[in-house]
Amino acid sequence: MRLKTTHLKSGETARDWHLADAEGQVLGRLAVQIAMILMGKHLPTYSPHLDGGDSVVVVNVEKIAITGAKAEQKEYARFSGYAGGRKTTTYAKMLEEHPDRILKKAVERMLPKNRLRRERMAKMFVYAGGEHPHGAQQPKPLARAS
Repeated sequence: MRLKTTHLKSGETARDWHLADAEGQVLGRLAVQIAMILMGKHLPTYSPHLDGGDSVVVVNVEKIAITGAKAEQKEYARFSGYAGGRKTTTYAKMLEEHPDRILKKAVERMLPKNRLRRERMAKMFVYAGGEHPHGAQQPKPLARAS
C-alpha cells in the first residue's frame, strides 16, 4: 500500500498568534525567525503555494539591536520613478522617526517575491512600544533568537 501525500486547502489551516519582544534582539536574526513563522515553515503542513503561516505581533521595536557599524553606515533607499528621484534615509533617522519600518523592511525582503508576500506581511503587526491591542488573540510568546 502506498502512502498518500496530503495538501491542505486554504480554509483548512489553523492560525496561531505569536508575540515577539524585540528588545535587545539582533535585527536580522529576529527577522529570519518572523519570516519563517509568516510563511508557515515551522509547521509540518507547510505548502509553498498556500499562505499557511501564523500571525506575529512584535513589540519594543525601538529597542532592537544591530551589530557592527550598521548604525552609522546602513541606509534605506526609495525611488520616486523620476530622474534624480532616489532618496536615502540613514538607519539612525529611520529608528528615530519610524522604528516599525526597520523590522517590516527586513522581514519583507526575506519573504519570497511572489503573490503571497502581501498576504503574509498583513499578518505581521509591529509596535514601537511595549503595548499592543491584540490581547484578545492570546498570542504565545516567541522563543528569543540567539
